[in-house]
Amino acid sequence: MPLLMGNSLNAWSDALAGFQPAGLPLGLLIIAAIPLVFIALYALTYGVYGERKISAFMQDRLGPMEVGKWGILQTLADILKLLQKEDIVPTSADKFLFVIGPGVLFVGSFLAFAVLPFSPAFIGANLNVGLFFAIGIVALEVVGILAAGWGSNNKWSLYGAVRSVAQIVSYEIPAAIALLCGAMMAGTLDMQQINILQSGTYGFAHFFLFQSPIAWLPFLIYFIASLAEVNRAPFDIPEAESELVAGYFTEYSGMKFAVIFLAEYGSMFMVSAIISIVFLGGWNSPLPNIGPIALNDMTTGPVWGAFWIISKGFFFIFVQMWLRWTLPRLRVDQLMYVCWKVLTPFAFVSFVLTAIWEIYVP
Repeated sequence: MPLLMGNSLNAWSDALAGFQPAGLPLGLLIIAAIPLVFIALYALTYGVYGERKISAFMQDRLGPMEVGKWGILQTLADILKLLQKEDIVPTSADKFLFVIGPGVLFVGSFLAFAVLPFSPAFIGANLNVGLFFAIGIVALEVVGILAAGWGSNNKWSLYGAVRSVAQIVSYEIPAAIALLCGAMMAGTLDMQQINILQSGTYGFAHFFLFQSPIAWLPFLIYFIASLAEVNRAPFDIPEAESELVAGYFTEYSGMKFAVIFLAEYGSMFMVSAIISIVFLGGWNSPLPNIGPIALNDMTTGPVWGAFWIISKGFFFIFVQMWLRWTLPRLRVDQLMYVCWKVLTPFAFVSFVLTAIWEIYVP
């Protein structure tokens, strides 16, 4: 019970880290398993099933309806089907790269969850450079995609992989500069401290997005760049099914195919949580205290914190899904134009303006 009732900062994660029966680091394994279970459950429910239903409603149709009530068990049926499928490795493929590609992809997505503060009382690794770690670990996904594309020995897969490398490496620049604006406002790269600095009885008024008139620019830049980093429409040219069949994962089947999609949905929540933490208070309640009605006080705490950050993350995931079924796919030249001639210059402008604001505006 004391573990469940802990209200001090990082109480749950500190208690779990110290849980070492017979000298075995079981607590650390539990800390690592929590985000893994969360990714799996969220990907099965809100990720796959939610995207099917959201896209269906936007296109005036029902979506899956046969397996379970409202088709709610359809995703589980698909997982059982993928588990039974034969694990095919093409004869001419580079078997080592082909096998490790999906694993590296998922690890790159999963590692960022180590520094995401899920509540005031739980963060896997409270690094003082947590934001820098989260930005840098995205580069590992590039290695997984390139390994999958090259290892498949398929020209469509290779095209998709090369497109993805060019896209992710390019869009990391405006995304990182945009997040640096948030780091300048906070004066730290510690993601838990960034959350704490946005705490207050006025709720959303303390969030960095509303603390500076310039914060809206890096906020929009990061959101657009994050779509490209996770290969979501209109930046989904690495897996463009209209010309590349499925891009870098054309040759994958069974659970390898499922792991690639699990990594994509994990990355979608990762970037959504990061933008929520840096600009929208993370686990802080957006509700203010209004006179005698202490809405902020009533909706603040470890459990409420997890609710708020997951809710904010899910909202941005909904917007990502909304855009996928609304906007047409960009061409490669348009994609690079948006990055190098639009987002990057504006990111530098927002960086300079944020620095001026932080130095000269009290």
